[in-house]
Amino acid sequence: MTGRIAATLKELGIGLPPAAAAQGAYVPYVRSGALLFVSGQITMGENGLEYLGTLGRDVNLENGKRAARLAALNVIAQAAASLDGDLDRIKRVVKVTGFVNSSPDFTQHPEVVNGASDLFVEVFGDAGRHARAAVGVSSLPRNAAVEIEAIFEVA
Repeated sequence: MTGRIAATLKELGIGLPPAAAAQGAYVPYVRSGALLFVSGQITMGENGLEYLGTLGRDVNLENGKRAARLAALNVIAQAAASLDGDLDRIKRVVKVTGFVNSSPDFTQHPEVVNGASDLFVEVFGDAGRHARAAVGVSSLPRNAAVEIEAIFEVA
């Protein structure tokens, strides 16, 4: 992978993980015109799933932010796979939705999803600023703490 975004990732000390294969009856991404829709990504790390459990019970806020960042990194990996490794083709991060596995009394969903939003801005600069939703849910696949999906405008 080469280009401006690849250089930014290198400067940040971030290596992209391999894009995960779909685990069901869906595809990891879909391109429609100038929009790239990346399916929800969970907290798959180098050694398997990380940050398992429920915010407000098993996972604290700081680890929730780390979980969101990791899930967003997996979103970027899917985007790279869809664009033949050329992340410079991303013109803008349009919309991010974060799902937070949370207890009924947990209310800091926006702070958790900031872990993903901050990564998109670090990597893509002003083009990483996006519309967003942060939603609390009673469970997520594989007991992941966070799931992130995104829509990108691409060239």
